[in-house]
Order: sequence, then C-alpha cells, then structure tokens
Amino acid sequence: MGTQGWRSAALATGMAGLIIGTVGATATAGTAAATATASAPKADLRADVNRDGRVDVKGSSDTPGENTWTRLRGAVVLPNIDDDTRRCPTRTADGKPLGDKELARCHDAADTVVNGASDAADLARLRTVPAPEVSSDAYGTVRIVGRAAGRLFVQRAGKWKHLKADDRLTAAELRSGVELGIEATDVVRDAARWDGEILVRFGITDGGASAKDDVRLKTAPVLTHHHRQKAQEVLVTQVAEVPGRPELVPEQAKFVKDLEREVRAAGIKKPVKKFISYDDPWAQDFVEPGYVSMTGPNGKAHAIRVMIRSAQDRPAGRELFERLRGKDVGVVQVGKGLPREESTLNSTGNLETIPPYQHKGKAYPAGRIIMGERADAKSRPAKSMTTFLSSQGEQSPLLLDTGWLGVGHVDEFVQFLPAKTERGWRIGISDPDAGLEVLRKARAGGHGSAKMFSVPDKFGMSAPKETIGQMLENKNFLADNKLAADRIKANLRVLKAETGITEAEVVRVPGLYARFDMASGAKLGRLGGDAFARLGQGPKTKPYTGASERSRAKAAPAPVETGAYIPGAINGVVLSDSRYLSAQQWGPVIGGRDVFGAAVSAAYAKAGFTTAYIDDYYTYHLGGGEVHCATNTLRDTSQPWWKLS
Repeated sequence: MGTQGWRSAALATGMAGLIIGTVGATATAGTAAATATASAPKADLRADVNRDGRVDVKGSSDTPGENTWTRLRGAVVLPNIDDDTRRCPTRTADGKPLGDKELARCHDAADTVVNGASDAADLARLRTVPAPEVSSDAYGTVRIVGRAAGRLFVQRAGKWKHLKADDRLTAAELRSGVELGIEATDVVRDAARWDGEILVRFGITDGGASAKDDVRLKTAPVLTHHHRQKAQEVLVTQVAEVPGRPELVPEQAKFVKDLEREVRAAGIKKPVKKFISYDDPWAQDFVEPGYVSMTGPNGKAHAIRVMIRSAQDRPAGRELFERLRGKDVGVVQVGKGLPREESTLNSTGNLETIPPYQHKGKAYPAGRIIMGERADAKSRPAKSMTTFLSSQGEQSPLLLDTGWLGVGHVDEFVQFLPAKTERGWRIGISDPDAGLEVLRKARAGGHGSAKMFSVPDKFGMSAPKETIGQMLENKNFLADNKLAADRIKANLRVLKAETGITEAEVVRVPGLYARFDMASGAKLGRLGGDAFARLGQGPKTKPYTGASERSRAKAAPAPVETGAYIPGAINGVVLSDSRYLSAQQWGPVIGGRDVFGAAVSAAYAKAGFTTAYIDDYYTYHLGGGEVHCATNTLRDTSQPWWKLS
C-alpha cells in the first residue's frame, strides 16, 4: 500500500463510530429498547464487501467489515465519468468549441439518469435484506451521509430511478428487498478534501420503532498503466501539412504507416488510433492513459478508462473529449492549465509506472509512479498533478532527478520490461558507458574513420559528419556522457533502494548523450529542434511546426543541458512481453551492419525481446524525443488492483 493508502481498518472503525454518533442518525433515544423487542424492524444493507462481483443477502460473506475499508476488503464504487451514449457535446448550439471547463463538466455522473444498460454496468450494487416482518405502515430510506461525491439509484419495475435522500421505500419493497445502484460523481482529486469514502445509511421506521444499518464504500482509485499489462491499442498523432487540410506531412505520415505495421506484427488487434485535430506530434505528452475498476457481476473486472490530461495548456488535450471520451472512457483535467513555456516536467512523458512489487513491508499491487524533477533548480511537476496522483492512495509517486536533461523526462533514460522471473519485470536503463564502449571497440578494430551517423540527408539537412575517432577525442562529448552516466547511476541507486531490484535484474541498453543549447535547440552546435520544424518538401508545403514545444522548454538552471545524441533506444515502446519497438539507431555502419543498432538488439535479446526499429530521426529525434514520445498505449485492465499478481 502506498504512503497515501486507504486508512486502516482500526481507524475506519473508529471514524465510523464518530460519524454515526454525530451525523444525522435515525435512531432515537428509545431505539435501543425498541430494537430489543420481537416486533422491532431489522435494517440490513449489503454491498460487495468481499469483491466477488455479487451482493450476498442470503449468507454472511459480505457482512464482516462492511463498516470498514482496507486495501483487501471493502466495497468499491466507480467514478462514473465516461459517456456511454456519447451524449456530451463538444460545441455550443451555434457551433463554437466549448471551453475546457464546459467539456469536463459533462459525463454520465453529471445528471440523475442512468444512460442505458452500459451505464448501469458502471453502478456498484447494494441490496437490502428482505424484512418480511414489517407492518404495512413501515417505510425505509437510503441516503448518503455527509457531502461525499456520490449518487444513489433504485431498481423499480425494471428501471433505474434516482433515489433522493428524502425518498421512501414502501413496506412491500422492504419485505421483498430492493436492489440499489451507486456511483461516485467524481474521481478523488485531493484526499485532504475528500478521500473517496462514501457512507450509505439504510433506515427502517415501523410505528414507533426504527433501525438503521450502514455500509462504507470507497471510490476506485485512478491508476496508471505499467508494462506488465498487455498493450491493447496504440495512439499516435497524424500531422497535417497545413492545419485543417487533409494533406499530411509525408515524413511523419510514413512514421505512422511504419508504426501501424509494427503494431500488427506485435499481435495487437485494434488498429492504431490517430489524433487528427491539433497537430501536436507528442502523443505521449498531452495525456496519460489510466483506469478505474471494480469487480463486475460476472466476477471479472469492470473498468472505465480514464484519460488524464497533462497539467499543461496543450490544445491537443481537447481531443481526448472530442474523440476518445465515450463508452467506458472518461477524461480528467487536473488543476489549472500551465503556460506552454512552463517546464516540460508537466508533460506526461515524464510519468512512467514501476510494475507491481513489494519491498520493506510496503506493497504496490498496481505499481508505482515515477516522475522527474529538476532537483538542483528545486523544480517539480505541478502540485495539482502530484496531489491528484498521491490522493489515489495506491501508486505513491517517486521523484527521480532529471535536471541534467534538456527535456527532463524519465522516459529518456529508464523503462520497465516484463520478465519471466519471480519479480515479473526488469529495469531497462540507458548506459552511456556501454555506448562509448561500442565506439571504442569499433576504433580498436580499425574503424575509427567510420562516420558516426548513417542516416541519409533530407530536407536540406544532414547529420553530423564527425567520425568515431573524432568523437572519442572530443572532450566535451566525453564529459557529456560522463555526466549522463553519473546521473543515471544515481537514479538507479534510488530505484534499487525503493524496489529491492538487484543488479542482475538491470538491462543496460547502449545510449549516447550530448549537450545542446535549449534556446536554439542546437545539438553540439549543429542540429536542433528548429530543424524538426522544417520538414517541408516542395513549394506547396508549409513548415512542420508541431514539435517546437520540447525545443522551447525552459532551461533550469543552466542554458545548456543534455539529450540523446544517437536516437535513444531506451525511449521506445514495449509492444508485448517479447517484442520491443525502438528508434532506428542510424549509427556507424561497419561491414554492412549498424554496430550501434546491433548492440541495442543484443541488449534487449538478453532480456528476451526481439527488437524492431522505426525511423524517427527527422520526425522526432531532432525535436528532442523518440518513438515513445510520439506514441501512447492503452493496456489491459483485468488484474485486480488490490492484489499482488
């Protein structure tokens, strides 16, 4: 359980007593005496406390612990923020785009109607145990205690009806028992204000006697995906040459086509989903896919995907509402938007998830989030986002130092790889020492005059012309890679200490880094982000401007920081537990073979992966990112988040 985990059973029990004693209890001073008589009613409300997907009203499996909540036991309710019938508008009546706040206000829990059978599936169930002994004058009430963000419905004549706090259940309903549904009307955003707990009170009044029974539910946490969850769908942006026109930037269109080929080769059945409206090529950075889940009536997980919009003022985040929101897909906006010039620490390429583990008495069954901070500059991701993530109570964010990187994202040097081991995963880490060793071996073999890059010239641009020998004599280049190696080793020590992972479980992937001026984007004074904005071909082509956000990132504290020199293989996509997609390396070619690409393939092969390659040099690498930055993945949600698999 994370540091912001659910309250303990003992604390919950104590609070239950406090709440019942102080908040609108239905029992009167004479209730205790009344309930002791044979004629007193008995109120018994049940929920899916043991999380098996059904509410037990005949046995006692759902009775113990109904007034407490722990990670392993207690009823779960979903925040019903999807749009099952796609009724939510994205434009005003006169055709103007809705504002961000208006977009976020509409979802299934925004009204008092159950929007069809699929929406009913999003409701957690409660049942009243039949009370055949009540008189014809008896009535019942069911209500949510306090100001929790929840709503109740009752099943009547085969239809779901909104049940208000002062609505009554009839004597006939009390005798037969009723089925209720409950939804949370929002996700947990700040646990200090509301921790997701919903207390439901069922009361029966029969003549001068009354009785009550409470159950305690908890709103399912919004969780981010980890790489032990199977990839089910890949997302990418399709970039137009001219905004609003159908013609695509040819080189980026080729990237999308190549991506589709590799997704099919990995066995992913769903076609690649394309963002088409805002020409923001960094599909990893404006959204973090997440999910909420509970056990459905068939005993299997029922989930709503929750697309977490990054804490930046990026227009592409609107497309989450416009194209992705729908059946079992909701969107969350966290806090106020930040200026585009704000540190890219708030892009969601700076948010990855360690797979499930337990270490030193702490358990993370749903994994644990990592994010980067600029420790030297005391710059962290937006408080609104870290508060939101911490408040979910399951994936307590761990901050790593990314201040040595120009873009500053954790995906530039670390990843997590599924493994057929007891732990179930390994750490993949970028290794500048291994990258330099590839060059030294090539020079020792008599190939010091081989050019560092084999990528062909395009669009009037060319890669650096330095040779292996020249780069190995370049003191600045060596210093850049020593800096990168030292900082990566320091972060790896943190990960080892926090997870218990051993050196034998570390996959070291060759990588090389170089400083570049964040103001001009010039890598080693030669290539930069501005080049990425000049992918035009021919007189009719408008310059490709979608990549500039990374290149304009504020530098803190120094104006010169580090990025991938050869395309960063570590910044790729885990497509399956045996197939990995990397940026094509375009390294030195010796004997007809890219020696850097061969070294990368060998590193992943030791971890059980076949590596596929896709060219992103002019489309993404020159803008400060790679294949992972260009894409996103929706993954399996079937594993119960409260159990260590």
